[in-house]
Amino acid sequence: MNYQVSSSTNCENLITPEELNQIIEVIADGRYSWACVLILRFIGYNPLHYIPQRTYSRLMKENSQVVTASASTHKQNLKSVNHHHLNSSPAFNNN
Repeated sequence: MNYQVSSSTNCENLITPEELNQIIEVIADGRYSWACVLILRFIGYNPLHYIPQRTYSRLMKENSQVVTASASTHKQNLKSVNHHHLNSSPAFNNN
């Protein structure tokens, strides 16, 4: 397969810093296949053009669980922080 990159493409704006951080986090976690999916998505390619459907479906299933788990952990952390702020705030202190 031969691919040509247009010289007018601004490569600096293909992946945002947040997206790059997400890719680095996934790689550091050892999820290299998922990192490939993210890179393809972030630069505007359809991962299904490069990854078999079965593999893509498995990756989506596995990583939707990871995203859901991390989101619920994040929500629990926010509740904990908010609860701490409410209880330590002088306006809500009953003393």
